[in-house]
Amino acid sequence: MSESTSRRVRVRAPELVGKGGWLNTGDTQYTLADLRGRIVILDFWTFCCINCLHVLDELRELEEKHRDTVVIIGVHSPKFVHEAEHRAVVDAVERYGVEHPVLDDPELTTWKQYAVRAWPTLVVIDPEGYVVAQHAGEGHAHAIEKLVEELEAEHEAKGTLRRGDGPYVAPEPEPTTLRFPGKAVLLPSGNFLVSDTTRHQLVELAADGESVVRRIGNGARGFADGPAGAAAFNEPQGLALLDDGAVVVADTVNHALRRLDVATGEVTTLAGTGRQWWQGSPSSGPAREVDLSSPWDVAVFGGRVWIAMAGVHQLWTYDPASETVGVAAGTTNEGLVDGPGAEAWFAQPSGLAATPERLWLADSETSALRWVDTEGAVHTAVGTGLFDFGHRDGAAEQALLQHPLGVTALPDGSVAVSDTYNHALRRYDPATGEVTTLATDLREPSDAVVVGGDIVVVESARHRLTRLRLPEEAIRVDAVAHRTRRAATEVAAGALRLDVIFQAPAGQKLDTRYGPSTRLLVSSTPPELLLAGEGAGTDLARTLELDPSIPEGVLHVSAMAASCDDDAAGEYPACHVHQQDWGVPVRVTGDGADRLPLVLAGMDTAGTG
Repeated sequence: MSESTSRRVRVRAPELVGKGGWLNTGDTQYTLADLRGRIVILDFWTFCCINCLHVLDELRELEEKHRDTVVIIGVHSPKFVHEAEHRAVVDAVERYGVEHPVLDDPELTTWKQYAVRAWPTLVVIDPEGYVVAQHAGEGHAHAIEKLVEELEAEHEAKGTLRRGDGPYVAPEPEPTTLRFPGKAVLLPSGNFLVSDTTRHQLVELAADGESVVRRIGNGARGFADGPAGAAAFNEPQGLALLDDGAVVVADTVNHALRRLDVATGEVTTLAGTGRQWWQGSPSSGPAREVDLSSPWDVAVFGGRVWIAMAGVHQLWTYDPASETVGVAAGTTNEGLVDGPGAEAWFAQPSGLAATPERLWLADSETSALRWVDTEGAVHTAVGTGLFDFGHRDGAAEQALLQHPLGVTALPDGSVAVSDTYNHALRRYDPATGEVTTLATDLREPSDAVVVGGDIVVVESARHRLTRLRLPEEAIRVDAVAHRTRRAATEVAAGALRLDVIFQAPAGQKLDTRYGPSTRLLVSSTPPELLLAGEGAGTDLARTLELDPSIPEGVLHVSAMAASCDDDAAGEYPACHVHQQDWGVPVRVTGDGADRLPLVLAGMDTAGTG
């Protein structure tokens, strides 16, 4: 973007349309005209997406600091069928503490009008109703704040800035014992410990699964060690018993592992700094000195605590003996690839369960059940990739799940899967290779624990634990299969110019002190779609060659750019990493486009004419 505000590219912003209507506005329906005079930031998100949840957290400070000039609007744009349900969007807005208006756009109407290609995408609209910037992925809050300050000064001077209260209206709090609980563990006492995620606490329940014994954590979003009443968590999720009887907690939004002394209620920090891991950060070392990224679940396997590191699509481990952490499997690329741990790809691993021979995992964005063997190799039991999901029983190779968040080892060697977006509990039997349905009519189940002959399910969106008998007779359900809802981009066969647009924010430049500051990784599904152009490189533009004999597929594009303050006097310039993964469905046609622009940050000036 030019530093001269008079030369800034501006495009008239399309209207905001969503069949589901508005949330967090006290039932008022808004148009862009109603917001004229304010700086509007559209956050295109969907609640399954960990990167979207990172951006919600990134925006909190900006939202507070510029509350009288900036209106953030979440445009909820679903990937999974379940995410198109209005009730599910209402739940997600409360679950993740979204404190701004949200437009529920189940048919992706506004997404298409703004030509959005990825979750998350941020669009900045000036007080006169023009789009002035677009950013895909994470790490843009600093750049957007700079732009907001520019726009405030510019439109204050023009008389086009209107200060005042925004349209956000907080919903009424609900008086339930738990609020969107995430995970549970059975304590040696027979009581349950539950992560009460939205209330930033751990809750110990009696053996009946209902009576509150105590709460751990002060209930406010924060990061503090100490006794039960003073400690603070930030959307905690996974729980696991350590050999010494303590519980390790995946403190997700604090990017940390915490330890609860069950006897005393004392909370300490085992791993993490409170900062989110970025490409280029250390990925092993002393546990309290290494950044983590949205740890979602934990399990003890082979003497170490394994961590489902949802934020970077990896599995990490924490070694209690040496108090170190390190990557155990995954490349940070998002997808479904089996093999040795160092070569495997995951997609938001969110649930873990250990047996002596296998570490089972729910790989949520690929709707997959996978496992790690004692040698560290990764295998897939159910699931085919990022774009296929549904509810189908039968042979594992054709069975379908929908965004599962939990997995539980059963006494007979099979596993139960908390099939979250299907509102079901499923079972996979390794002995037969069959998938069955154990229970339906659960509401977003996210974990389960075995208690004698019962299984107790964390029914997250009903805010409770639900006890079922084991074994259940398999329930027959009508099979359904889905693919991701986004329309394919029509592209020409042969040469296709891929342009990742990145313009460093005002006052910043690309950081080339240690070599190239950009990275581009391209692959495809099926792999045969790309005749040329796959692989890694440092140039953000590349010519791809598509096979004309393959009519459609998906281009997987991962881009990263690092920029630093452009201040020669500063010895230690502030640097920021901008990063995004795209999965672009494409259809090869005779009259398709020969250029595919993907905006990481800035505006595609070639596309504006």
